[in-house]
Formats: sequence, structure tokens, C-alpha cells
Amino acid sequence: MTINADVKSLAVGLKELQLQGMLRVILDPLIGQAPLVGGVTMFFIRRPNLHVNWTGVTNLLDNPAFRNFSETAILDVIASIMVLPNRLCFPLVDQVNMDQMRFPLPRGVVRVHVVEAQDLVAMDTVMMGLVKGKSDPYAVLRVGNKRVQTKTIKETLNPRWNEVYEFVVHEAPGQDLEVELFDQDTDKDDFLGRFNLDLGEVKKEKEIDKWFSLQDIQSGKIHMKLQWLSLQTDKNLLKEATDGCACAMLAIRLDSASALPKDQSEFSQPDKPTKHAKDSKLTRRQTNPSSYVKFSIDQQSQKSKIVYNSRDPVFEECFTFFVHNVESQVLNIQVMVPEKKTSLGVLTLPLSRLLNASDFTLDQRFQLERSGANSHLKMKAILRVLKLEKPKPKVETPPAANLQKGLNDKPQQVQPKPTQQQPQPQPPVQSSQPVQKVPASTLPQEPAATMDGPVLNSSSSVHQTAYVPHSRRGSFLATDGRRSRPTTPSRIRRYDSHSLLSENSIASSRLDLADSTPYPEALLNHQGSFGQIQLTIRYATLRSKLIVTVNGCRNLFQCMTVGFGYLCSHLPSTRPDMEAPHAHTSEEEDCGTCV
Repeated sequence: MTINADVKSLAVGLKELQLQGMLRVILDPLIGQAPLVGGVTMFFIRRPNLHVNWTGVTNLLDNPAFRNFSETAILDVIASIMVLPNRLCFPLVDQVNMDQMRFPLPRGVVRVHVVEAQDLVAMDTVMMGLVKGKSDPYAVLRVGNKRVQTKTIKETLNPRWNEVYEFVVHEAPGQDLEVELFDQDTDKDDFLGRFNLDLGEVKKEKEIDKWFSLQDIQSGKIHMKLQWLSLQTDKNLLKEATDGCACAMLAIRLDSASALPKDQSEFSQPDKPTKHAKDSKLTRRQTNPSSYVKFSIDQQSQKSKIVYNSRDPVFEECFTFFVHNVESQVLNIQVMVPEKKTSLGVLTLPLSRLLNASDFTLDQRFQLERSGANSHLKMKAILRVLKLEKPKPKVETPPAANLQKGLNDKPQQVQPKPTQQQPQPQPPVQSSQPVQKVPASTLPQEPAATMDGPVLNSSSSVHQTAYVPHSRRGSFLATDGRRSRPTTPSRIRRYDSHSLLSENSIASSRLDLADSTPYPEALLNHQGSFGQIQLTIRYATLRSKLIVTVNGCRNLFQCMTVGFGYLCSHLPSTRPDMEAPHAHTSEEEDCGTCV
């Protein structure tokens, strides 16, 4: 793009303009007729990068001394229009609610604790640059169009800030927390590293407390704690903040003002005699005032844009404030004249008034004080209580190296050995009376699945066998193709591993594969397939975890030995002290102890 112009015989212009950033376009709301969407909203997630190549006299702005100033000024204008929370909205139909398009409520609030940093690069030098000293680090945090800066810690490479900041989040995932570290100097601050974090991760995890490695620098890391706060309308959750943190958020949607006086004289001295018509012509001034609106809560203050030459200015802007005590704090509003910094009207709104309003919201025209008789300010004030979300309990899986150790520490359940009090197992004796079978409908219903084998009950203590071959773990067949017979009875072990679906997984159905117990004869002598298993495998990039979900099995090998017998697939009905599964001396033996 090339733009050339002449200003009083001076040639000015630019021949290159680059604007690079993440632009989000939202097509909403959807409608059932052409053009299918009711409006288009677009905005930059974060401040874009700008590069301008000036020509003519304005080529002086390409000088490094002026480049930062000129590009920063242009970026400030762009950010005030279309960097979050500011948006560009284009309605396509008349029925679209523009208020919802321009000013949707934020997704939540992120509380950032800047704790400390370590191993920063030394930028300052001593002895005329011969020896490197330390640095004077400070951190700059930015979310969208809001920027904050920590205090500077002098002469250290391991600073401790212990500062807390709060940011309003409009898009999560999407918006990033941008952190940059600098060494403060008298001429130009030196760069000490940066890192970005998607706030969608904070919303998902609810709380993140970790060290982050700095990028684009040789060394350095920073310790931060981030917490997610949701927006609520429950008055019972409202508590006064005692640690300096906010307890609520106030969102203000400034629409317009009406019937503003041209200056203070119009309402402060109404009885002052007017000047002669001839003198009035000589001193004629602009009748319509220029104005902006200033909002303040204690030490927090924000200003709207300036609307020139209008008694009925239209602002259409949104502002957010963090509230520490709703009962005592007050929102002060002033309509100001920019040139003279005089007031055209004031308004005082106690925040406790919002607690008694419907949905903590006031949407109306407010009468201005110390202003004209018909001067009003139209705006919408929304109060939301901040609720600190607690992170979900995490299930930690034991490391593979300590798996065997942890299992050995658990009490092992083994089959009882024959003693003098316990008789040796005898062959079944044919009874003259037929054995009564328990119908399936009378069995107790348990939330466990059956697979042609023992019914596994999560509430009962069920014995399982750990099967691991000598040659290769995790394989049902030996690598050399030969069958090996077990020399010692298999130990029975139950391994309560952690599962993503712990409410559906049966603890007793998970086997300990860390032991080197050989396979029993029933499996080694089996010819053919052992069955099929259905798995869902996915990799979670953000958490760096491989997630394996066992959906189900079919056609499983139905009999597995436990050292001296076979597992029974019946549930004990008349023997409540017996746990299923239990042993039989042969595969064909009928279970007489279960009925």
C-alpha cells in the first residue's frame, strides 16, 4: 500500500504498512434466513505488531529515536478500537441486540501472583565493563489492552516480588498472559526474557502454581501462581477482601449523555445578565461542548474517549473495576470538558445499591447533579461476585520405578496353605440329592460388568493373579515359542491403580503386571486367540499425557488357573463369608459350595 500527500508543498506519505496479529471473527447470532448470521464481530486477541515505512518528510519517523514513539502512538489508537475488550461490530439485520455484541460479560477473572525469579542474566557491568555485575529486574504483565508493571528489585539475579494482580478475561481459551522481564537502566532497559500462557489453561485447571522458563534468553525462570475466579450473582458468596484482593467486579457500559450544558455558567450563574447582542457577536464561541466521562472508585480511575462539539455525545464504551468492599465503596462519575478540565455534571452511585437490584444490574438514565435541568447520563452497571474456583482433585499415578516397591509394601492376599485346622481339598463327592442352582435373576445386582468369567464386585475384596512371562512382559506368548510350566504357585495380588474413569472402573479387575510370576498351564497350553480388547488412545498435548481408555472386551479365554484350581464364575449366595472368585480342583467340576 502506498499513500502520498502534499501538505503546504511538503511531500509526506508511506509505502508500506504491516499489521500482524491474531484477529478473531465471530459470526453471531445465527438466524434462519439469509444472510444466516445477524452480525459480525472482530477484534484482536492481543496488541498486534506494526511496521510502517514512511516516505517524504515523514521519513524522519523511521529514525530509531522516533520510530518507537510513532508506532506506539498508532498502536494505541488501534488498541482503543479493536483490541480486547474493544470490538468492531457490524450488524447485518435490524433485530440484533448490539449491546450484547459490543459488550458481552467477561468469561471470568484471573488472579496472578508474581512470586519470584531465579537465575536471571546479569546485564549490569562494573569496572568499566570488565566484570559483569547483577541486574535490576522488574516484570511487565499484559492481558489484552491492560498492562501492569511490578516494582524494581535492585542488584539481584533472584528477585522476590510477592505482588498480586487481577485481569479481566474476555476470551478463554484465546487470550494470553504475556510476561516480560527487563533490567532497569538510565538509558534503555535491557531485555531479560519472556513467556506467554494461554488463560484457557488457567480456566481449565482452576489453579496453576509452577516455575516458568523464560524464552529468548540464555537462562532464567519465574515463579507464578494463577487462580481462576468465576462471576456469580449469589449475595452469600460476597465477602469483604482483607488481603488486598478484589471480592467483586463492576462492569460499566457507557452509552450516551443528553442535554449537556455548554459550560458551567449555564447552571452555576443562571441570573447573570446577558451581554449586548453586538458584544455577543464579537465574543461568539462554540455553543456545543466537547466532553468525556471520568469514572473513579477510590484510587482507580478510567476515562472515556472525547466527543467533540455535541450536547448529546454518544460514547458506547465499556469499563471494568475491581471492588474490595461493596458496602462502603462508591462509584464517582464526572462529565468533563477536556480543554478547561471543568465539570459539566457529576453522579454518585453507591455500589450497595446494586445488591438490591435485579440480577445486580442497573440499566437506566441517571440524572446528573450540578448540571442542566434535563441533563442525563445513560449507562448500564453490572456487579458480579468473584468466586475462587477450587482445582479438581488430581489422581497421581505412582512412578514406574517405584511401582514394585509400592506393591510390596501392600499386604498381599494369598491362598491359605493347608494346615492341621484346614482339611486338604478332596475330590467332589456325588450327592444323591440334586444340586439346586441359583437362577440368574436372583443374583444381587452390582454395578460391575461380567465377561464370561467371575463377576467382579468393586465392594468386595477379589483376588487376582499377576501374569508376566519370563522372557517379555506384557506378552501372552514367550519369544522362543516354547511352553514353560510354572514351578511355584502364582501369587494372588490386587493392584488398585488409578484410572481416569475411577467411578466406572473396578479396582479388583486391575492386575499387577510388575511381578515376574510365570503363566499357569491353562494359558500356556491354550491354542488360539485369547480374545479381543477395544481401546481408545489419545494424547493430550497441553497436559503432556497419553490417555488410554479401555472400552470393553469380547471372546475372552474363560478359565484361568490360580495355582491349584480354577476360578469359579458363580457368586456365593449361601456362603456370605466366601469371596468370588474361588478355586475348583478341575475345570469341569460343578460348584457345590456356591449354592
